[in-house]
Amino acid sequence: MNPVRRWASALRMARREAWRAKGRSVLVLLMIALPVLAVTAADVVIQTSDVKPGEAIERTVGGADALVTVEPGVTDVVQAPDPDQMSGWTTRPSARPRTLDDVQEALGREVDAVEVVRSGRQVTTDAGRTYAELYETDLTSSLTEGTFRLVQGRVPAEIGEVAVNGELAERGPYRVGDELTLGSGSSATVVGIVENAVIRSSAIAVAPPGGLGLKTPEGRHAWLVDAGGPVTWADVQALNAIGASVWSRTVLTDPPPASEISPELGYSGGTDDAWLAVVVLVVVMALLEVVLLAGPAFAVIARRLQRSLALMVANGATPRQARRVVIASGVVLGVVGATLGVALGLLVAWLVLPLVQQFQGSYLGPYDVPWLHLLGIAGFGLLSALLAALVPAWIASRQDVVAVLAGRRGDRKPSLRSPLLGLVLLGAGIALAAYGATRAGGEYVIAVSAVVSVLGMILLVPVVVVFLARLARRLPLALRFAVRDAARHRTRTVPAVAAVAATVAGVVALGIGNASDTEQSRATYTPLLAVGQASVSPPSGVALADVEQVLEQYLPDASITPVMGPDSSIRRYTYVDTRVEGVESVLSGYSGSLSSFPVSEDGTIPSHLADAVGDDRAAAERVLAAGGAVVFIDQQVDADEVKLVAHSDRRSGVLGRATVPAVFVEVTQLEARAQGVLSPEAAAAVGVEPVPTGLLVEGDISEDQEEDVNEALLALDADASMYVERGYQAGDDTLIIQLVLGSLGAVLMLGGTLTATFLSLSDARPDLATLSAVGAAPRTRRAVAASYALVIALVGALLGVVVGLIPGIAVTYPLTGAEWVQDLNPALPDHFLAIPWALIGSLVVALPLLTALLVGVFTRSRLPMVSRID
Repeated sequence: MNPVRRWASALRMARREAWRAKGRSVLVLLMIALPVLAVTAADVVIQTSDVKPGEAIERTVGGADALVTVEPGVTDVVQAPDPDQMSGWTTRPSARPRTLDDVQEALGREVDAVEVVRSGRQVTTDAGRTYAELYETDLTSSLTEGTFRLVQGRVPAEIGEVAVNGELAERGPYRVGDELTLGSGSSATVVGIVENAVIRSSAIAVAPPGGLGLKTPEGRHAWLVDAGGPVTWADVQALNAIGASVWSRTVLTDPPPASEISPELGYSGGTDDAWLAVVVLVVVMALLEVVLLAGPAFAVIARRLQRSLALMVANGATPRQARRVVIASGVVLGVVGATLGVALGLLVAWLVLPLVQQFQGSYLGPYDVPWLHLLGIAGFGLLSALLAALVPAWIASRQDVVAVLAGRRGDRKPSLRSPLLGLVLLGAGIALAAYGATRAGGEYVIAVSAVVSVLGMILLVPVVVVFLARLARRLPLALRFAVRDAARHRTRTVPAVAAVAATVAGVVALGIGNASDTEQSRATYTPLLAVGQASVSPPSGVALADVEQVLEQYLPDASITPVMGPDSSIRRYTYVDTRVEGVESVLSGYSGSLSSFPVSEDGTIPSHLADAVGDDRAAAERVLAAGGAVVFIDQQVDADEVKLVAHSDRRSGVLGRATVPAVFVEVTQLEARAQGVLSPEAAAAVGVEPVPTGLLVEGDISEDQEEDVNEALLALDADASMYVERGYQAGDDTLIIQLVLGSLGAVLMLGGTLTATFLSLSDARPDLATLSAVGAAPRTRRAVAASYALVIALVGALLGVVVGLIPGIAVTYPLTGAEWVQDLNPALPDHFLAIPWALIGSLVVALPLLTALLVGVFTRSRLPMVSRID
């Protein structure tokens, strides 16, 4: 028979069944469409965020044919079509600076050009000064059209006029008509608000040529060139030969083949094997997750069709034809779900792009729809539906026809082979994880072990469910009913529990890796001061009184203390070295923001070093009172005096030597913020005259106050700034990962559990109707429904945690194990392991209870009576 005719009747039957059971079909479509939607939206957002050279031509070259840049001393350039992606150059300091005439000569024709001068400078703000990127170019020229976008007012056209971007307008603040003052004292009138076509997060100002008095190194130029025609790849290479880098409109739009690009760049379009391995693993895990989520739905579909399939077999149909009917449901629902997911994904991407733009430092590209990618994503959705339908189809084709026609369940007795294979796979996963933990670059082996472990766990779920059913004897009625019904209908229970378990396993493994990495960063963080303290190291030429005045203005409640020490200014750099007989180096490293060897004039330990001295403080202050020194060490030193040697770069020699009494305080590199503390007598003995080397600020300093102080200090000197020690701060990426993991786990757990629960309730309608017939109260149905959800979510979460611990713990070895950690502090472990108990607790306790509550609240308490045969 023709294959089309063989499948036609099966597809027609599947379509009718899907239309008849609309609620169940919607759930299946959601399980298929949601992952497709998510991947589609993510792909479109990523492609739109990745601004390709051909999509950003106007941003780079404006209305010109090319942007040509030359740097002083560069004699030859080798570049890719987009120099920002890859380029190299040869320099010769004595080379003649290139001019626009050289560009015209290389092109062999005259050109029109507009120069773009760019330099970083200080501009004034209400609080003091801040840095801004300043441009000088002619924004009235058609060649610059597209490089800046006018938001308000007009573009500057004359000397004395300037336009600022939104970032600088807010930080100034500046409005149209205000005066913008540069650090040099010159000023210009703000006539407009513009936005750079590339950069959006930095302060920017732009003026006509010469309007800001910008100066760049001789020989550095950037021209937007109107060449009177296309600037071809041959023209680009000719300009490269004179030392120019070129962004050509023609080349960016239609790049040359890789064979024409210099092999010196190593330019290749190949795929990184490691990246490909990660992508394959992610796709496999995502496919497995979708199959498990959709599996219960197809199990229920097969259950609903079992009588029809039994009649088909009784009338001569083969098992293959029976399987075809269930698989056809996968085809119908897979096609619709994949199409719906792609369509909704495109809409969601379009809606979230403005939100994504708020977190980008540069502008996104045009809305980019990668149709080839979307075809593969839609195929992914269809494949997941087909795979989800395979097991129910196989089971349906092997059912006991007589039992089904008699109104009994027709499931075959489960085989022991699957659990045994599951144990083997779980053991293999553990072995692979252990192997990957002991090998360099074992992350990929551990990732494979995660997949293997999850597969083994899936095959063991039926055993766990049956075991729980045997233990359910003493449970309340609702829970006992739910557990035993789950064991009786394993074809829909096992995929649901496995889906939850796979989700939790992935979240737990990634959560452990992220938490452990964060713990290592926290443990190896080197504070420059005690938490809550701040320091200002004013550069030479700035009076300390002026700095104190700024601090008192913006930090009126803070305590400000000068820190005395050897003169560490550039003009008179002095440092003190410590030597102990038989010891090569008493301290291998330290990090601090104040003097490396502060001098205590009152015989006490400076407060920013007090926690490092700890219990040795009394002895340390006694030796300071006796004219000695406190010396920090990171090794055992058996001595009671130290030799101090003071060096001065100004004299290019030794200022003085002296041996003084000493107390040695053992610290680690993480704790050492100085070499030690000198008494005034010890400093004088080596010829050091203490001077104020900085200010120690103690008090509650907000981030806004810190920004105001730094702007005010910048107005005093370009190098003046305040450092505030806030301790280890987890980066935004860490917080985002934790949020994404928690949200992803919650959504998948809730979605999978709710779907499987309502499918189970649909399949169990005859049993629930029987309960009502024998006198069960209406609330019993709600309790049973909530118990279904609790069993699926709780069992899945517990299994997921156990399986997730395998790759999660293993990956901490290659991720956080490093010798440099031991160098910082020998007391630190050779690797870090942090279990995110809050995340695990929410997955194992909070989410199952929440799911059960939702199901109990939204479940109908009364059902119409139905026949058991249905």
